[in-house]
Amino acid sequence: MILPALTEATSPLFRPVKYSLFPPLGLATLAGHLDPDDEVTLLDEHVERIDLETLESPDLLVVQPYITSARRAYEIADHFRARGVHVAMGGLHVTSLPEEAAAHADTVFTGPGEDTWPAFLADFRAGAPARRYDSRLRTLEGLPPVRRDLIKRQLYLVPNSLVVTRGCPHHCDFCYKDAFFEGGRSFYTQAVDDALAEIDRLPGRHLYFLDDHLFGNRRFAEALFDGMAGTGRLWQAAATVNSVLRPGLLEKAVDAGLRSLFVGFETVNEANLAERRKNQNIGADYAAAVRRLHDAGVMVNASFVFGLDQDGPDVFDRTVAWAVEQGIETATFHIMTPYPSTGLWRQLEGEGRLLHRDWDLYDTRHVVYEPRGMTARQLEDGYWRAYREFYRWSNIWRGAAAQPGRPERLRHLAYAGGWKKFEPAWDLLIRSRRVVRALPALERTLSAFGGRPPTGGGSRDGRATARPVHPAVPGRADGR
Repeated sequence: MILPALTEATSPLFRPVKYSLFPPLGLATLAGHLDPDDEVTLLDEHVERIDLETLESPDLLVVQPYITSARRAYEIADHFRARGVHVAMGGLHVTSLPEEAAAHADTVFTGPGEDTWPAFLADFRAGAPARRYDSRLRTLEGLPPVRRDLIKRQLYLVPNSLVVTRGCPHHCDFCYKDAFFEGGRSFYTQAVDDALAEIDRLPGRHLYFLDDHLFGNRRFAEALFDGMAGTGRLWQAAATVNSVLRPGLLEKAVDAGLRSLFVGFETVNEANLAERRKNQNIGADYAAAVRRLHDAGVMVNASFVFGLDQDGPDVFDRTVAWAVEQGIETATFHIMTPYPSTGLWRQLEGEGRLLHRDWDLYDTRHVVYEPRGMTARQLEDGYWRAYREFYRWSNIWRGAAAQPGRPERLRHLAYAGGWKKFEPAWDLLIRSRRVVRALPALERTLSAFGGRPPTGGGSRDGRATARPVHPAVPGRADGR
């Protein structure tokens, strides 16, 4: 099983830590369905170099491409197919462009693989694998444990990543995931006890939920947080502005150990939200959401997209100024990118505004379409300027000053400064293949200043306490 490197992650000069954050959880999940006597190797090009010529030819090769790793994925697949190896390929890019991927694979998968991967394995063992498997049955019940024994933990800053839901209840037209989940449920959850059992199997304190929207099913989320309360875990996740503003849910998350939340604000121009079907943000008070998180002791990783049709050349400075004024700890900026098969792609293709299909450049750092409110040069220059300005020491200090107290200011400086201002140190850790050694520092930053006072029954010293057993809650797309 190989996770090909994103094109933007292959620079020989610097290795930003974001490419060494998470192990290939999707492939390790698929590996859980293999028989005990199957011999399997999991390789991640983001953290280890792969010499195709020296690799032995397996019976089966599984490759998971993303859009900016598609070229490399096809290169790997073609190499092994020439040796007579059966190549299977799935994931976001394959689902978006299955015919393109099928030219480089013997079997392709569209959508999530909980139902199709076991069916393929049975067919493969019987000597009759199909050319294509399309996901229709969506459930996380009865899944085998993730094969974490295949993950080289020392190569990742956050080896304890996990996913306890699939998809998202919202349907923004620039999101890749809508096409991925077409043909079945687009948002569903594990049983709560299964999710808690997966958490119990993970060593240490720190967790990172890679779910697109951990708060998306309130009943599931509340039961999960109740089960985690008192275990001494510290964790990070993603949720929407709207879910942050709902009373009660955030407080349960914080009591369960939430210390940092990724929030997709996307744009400071409300006119863009309706146009891009980001309906969950329309009318939401962004500043109130940030205050609510900070008051609860939760840091904010804000996401913004530049180049939407209502954006003009002033959008970069306005966005950075707002984020700094709110005391947002970290921000990720993106150039709007029309991924194949999304609503945005279909619109821009219909308007003749797509510039090319060089997937290497569909990395949210390059302009691949004709913008409306500015030139392509203005958009790319503004994107890079936003990063430089937000992470200037002067703005990091200004952001820290906006925090409610001295501990929060110190945490802001440690987290924002450590993320962007010490990239040479990150580079050395990555090259030494011991980036996990920075995990204790991350845990100290998350635990030292965050969280509300305990509401009873929990442990703040990191020692786990007994958790109650909760009845399994099956996932439902409607949240009931």
